[in-house]
Amino acid sequence: MGFLRIRTTVDERPGRLASLAAALAARGGNILGLSVQSDADGTVDEFVADIPANPETVREALEAAGGRRVQVVPATAHELTDEPTRALLLASRLRSMPWRLPELLAELLRADDARWIYGEAVSDLPDPTQLVVPVAPRRAVRLRRAELPFTLTEAARAASFARLAQPAGEQTPAERGVKLADGVEVTVRPLTSIYREAVRDLHDRCSPESRRFRYFTSMPALPPRMFDRLCDRSRGYSMVAGHDGQVVGMANLMFTPDPGIAEMAFLVEDRWQGRGLGTAMARMLVRAARDLGYAEVRATMLSDNARMRRLLVSLGATLGYTEDPGVVEARLPVGTMVSA
Repeated sequence: MGFLRIRTTVDERPGRLASLAAALAARGGNILGLSVQSDADGTVDEFVADIPANPETVREALEAAGGRRVQVVPATAHELTDEPTRALLLASRLRSMPWRLPELLAELLRADDARWIYGEAVSDLPDPTQLVVPVAPRRAVRLRRAELPFTLTEAARAASFARLAQPAGEQTPAERGVKLADGVEVTVRPLTSIYREAVRDLHDRCSPESRRFRYFTSMPALPPRMFDRLCDRSRGYSMVAGHDGQVVGMANLMFTPDPGIAEMAFLVEDRWQGRGLGTAMARMLVRAARDLGYAEVRATMLSDNARMRRLLVSLGATLGYTEDPGVVEARLPVGTMVSA
């Protein structure tokens, strides 16, 4: 018997994980560790297993069970430590020795090599076996791992870990002015319960079509329980845009049970559409998702919502149809948002 670290990408369908586990069990494998990560084209399931089969046999078995890009590498008993505990211990070491950031990032992600890089070339590299973690505008850590490509979830973990080594910045302001393309300025603030009536008025002024695009039904008013949920910071982060005493737009980032994924949605008053407000709020939501440690933001929209499709594609999102032919899903990795 030997320890193996096994990684495979699967389509997001019910029962896929069970099929993989059954395939390993059929080869005499005992699963000792499991993690599920988000990536650009599916979910990455990673196992640490004690299994008598050779790596090629394991690879063939998982491919037959629906796995894609199956990779099998040797592991050691040391890798069976509890992952949250290991991450917390590394974070504690980083707080006391921030100059050892590359070394500790390598331990966190089990990278083969980690080193500082300087200059302008600190953006993400196309090679999936390399990961660049920005630390400052002209400084970053470059990680290399030959056998297992880095996932989007690992990139988000690395970015969050690196922020522990950085000095505390200025507190994010409670409100922010945004100047639109036509020169008009709106003020964006976090959504709180004091905006209940203003959000109700926003719904009253929006056309049935705008509400249908947001809620998939021409909801005449936002139910109180849904409004309270949008204000709950443990469930997400929402903001409103105001002008001349009125709320003219609302953007919502909602946390999901899927690891590393948040969902966003918007409602912009009709007369404010097409002026850049939705794009500005979308960028703010994606940055908030990044700061919260999420790897990907998704949005589900009706297929005839052309304006929303164009907005998300302009930010770098990819579109795909769902099981409902009238519904489109956009996926935007937070590290690849197109700059303004």
